[in-house]
Amino acid sequence: MKITEFIKKELQGWKPIEMIGLTIVLVFILINTFVLKDNPAAITNAICGILYTIIAGKGKISCYLFGLTGSVCYIYLSFINSLWGNMLLYLLYYIPMQILGIFKWKKHLKKESNEIAKIKLNINQRFKLCIIGFLGCIISIIILQYFNDKSPIIDGITTFLSILGMYLTVKRAIEQWVVWMIVNGLSLLMWLNLVINGTKAYSTILMWGVYFILAIYFYIQWEKELKKI
Repeated sequence: MKITEFIKKELQGWKPIEMIGLTIVLVFILINTFVLKDNPAAITNAICGILYTIIAGKGKISCYLFGLTGSVCYIYLSFINSLWGNMLLYLLYYIPMQILGIFKWKKHLKKESNEIAKIKLNINQRFKLCIIGFLGCIISIIILQYFNDKSPIIDGITTFLSILGMYLTVKRAIEQWVVWMIVNGLSLLMWLNLVINGTKAYSTILMWGVYFILAIYFYIQWEKELKKI
């Protein structure tokens, strides 16, 4: 496939509400840049992260290009704020999984739209996922408390659930959006607390808030598409 044809297919299927919403969010991020003098890494991470989430929600493989760029910025932000769980998660898991996701998604693209084919887990798979998620969160919290993490409970839960979320993203399962709702909501609270205590990362707060809304939006969109199958 030629590059021009690939780009054309990647830009197909955008709804007016998605374009308007993205424009509004980007404007707010730019305001943070000039008015609040936000951290450049936080701004880049927010822009790439939001683009990644929207494009991933639309089932387009190009999402991983923005995901990888945003991950590098988030690793830096987590490092300077001593969020070791989030830092290691992105460094040792997110980046390798996103690279894997490129190859996995490439095998399941619809020729007519260049979008991935979505799936839904069965009841047994969902039950196993819940058990693994609960036990994993407990272990993560204990480990982070030992290393004096600033937010061990929230960081522990978001760290492990993000592992499950990324796995489900690569797997193309709709259940990923339920996991991301929890992760994004808790991450929003964690970064809000950091900003209140002096950290300059306003765009990161905006990013997690948008993530939370997008997780709900794309769960609904994927559910509608899966019902047609």
